[in-house]
Amino acid sequence: MAEILFEYEIHDRRFRQCVNRNQRLVELWGDGAWTEGPVWFGDQGILLFSDIPNDRILRFVPDLTGLGGTVSVFRQPAGNANGLTRDREGRLIACEHGHRRVTRTEIDGRITVLADHWNGRRLNSPNDVVVKSDGTIWFTDPAYGIASDLEGHRGEMEYGGCFVFRIDPRTGSLEVVADDFVRPNGLCFSPDESRLYVVDSGITAVENGPGHIRVFAVDEHDRLHGGEVFATCDATRFDGIRCDAAGNVWGACDDGIHVLSPAGELLGKIRVPQICSNLCFGGPKRNRLFVTAGRSLYAVLTPANGAQWP
Repeated sequence: MAEILFEYEIHDRRFRQCVNRNQRLVELWGDGAWTEGPVWFGDQGILLFSDIPNDRILRFVPDLTGLGGTVSVFRQPAGNANGLTRDREGRLIACEHGHRRVTRTEIDGRITVLADHWNGRRLNSPNDVVVKSDGTIWFTDPAYGIASDLEGHRGEMEYGGCFVFRIDPRTGSLEVVADDFVRPNGLCFSPDESRLYVVDSGITAVENGPGHIRVFAVDEHDRLHGGEVFATCDATRFDGIRCDAAGNVWGACDDGIHVLSPAGELLGKIRVPQICSNLCFGGPKRNRLFVTAGRSLYAVLTPANGAQWP
């Protein structure tokens, strides 16, 4: 039976290496419609995150206490942006539901379209994105942004599926790396990039659909192998995911953040009062966990440090 301490639900004693019960989850801001896609810009000391239905990317600047800060509009309209990350040159990469594309914001503010079609057909609604150390950009393309006008624009699936893609920014090529998902969603690499974890949140689209994380081996040519189920969510579905430096997988779920060992064991949960969408590690030491959930942005300090770029 899980031990419950404040926000923490402990299933395995190893979870105590990931959280500190003296650190409380703090709501930093709560005026959104559905927050998503947090990404930390360490060189600027800011967090960017999406508010999809309100069609804006927001900027959070922490105060000196770490318990608050200011939120302002970074970009509006923003193409109903969802997942955000940075490339190796520090540029913002965004998945835009509304425009059905992946973009890069250049240092001078210009927006470059990296992908919007595959085989002559429009993408569905790029959802989440991660950049590998070789500079390649990996993203998921479910149909949430075209299912209704709430998070994009109602439309049709044109290429007949929901795939995981890889962009080579040097050549501009767009390649399918996995095509057997119902609704691919959050994704992240293990610290050594030998594994790629990808969420399938198909339970939100079809009855008795998947609500799990799959894991693939990544070879030296960026080809994926395997794809077995890594962990199944006991609270409907996983959404955004991140790895810490120890290789644990942190996943956003309906009841909070689930922390899984590298073997897929549930170590514990950080309970959050709203449905969680995504998370990232930030702060000067990359040990401040930022969580987007429902209308809000939350944060908590952890003993764990984030592993993923950016």
